Amino acid sequence: MPEEMSLAEKIYAAVRLIPRGKVATYSQIAALAGNCNLRRYVGNALHKNPSNLLTPCHRVVNAKGFCSGSFAFGGPKVQQEKLEAEGVVFVSGHVDMDRFAITPDDFEMMSASLL
Repeated sequence: MPEEMSLAEKIYAAVRLIPRGKVATYSQIAALAGNCNLRRYVGNALHKNPSNLLTPCHRVVNAKGFCSGSFAFGGPKVQQEKLEAEGVVFVSGHVDMDRFAITPDDFEMMSASLL
């Protein structure tokens, strides 16, 4: 019987499914990993991400569309720059969540892919 994935591995697997040019929230990734209340754990796991090339953690933002603090990604604007390079638009300092957040259909597709 295969070993069960760790929570961190589930988080990384969910983040890898966020489409280019879209963002997901910490709570959405926590829900995809099995517990929507673990959003702080998601942030901690993403901070320890072993491979930014494999797992695009820059696509995870808070519920209001704000990027993580300056300690992540090598500087305060790096996450925003990575998202803008993928076509994500910022309005008043945060992601335009109406246009660039994953949709309920995206969420369902991601959830089905993780089964």
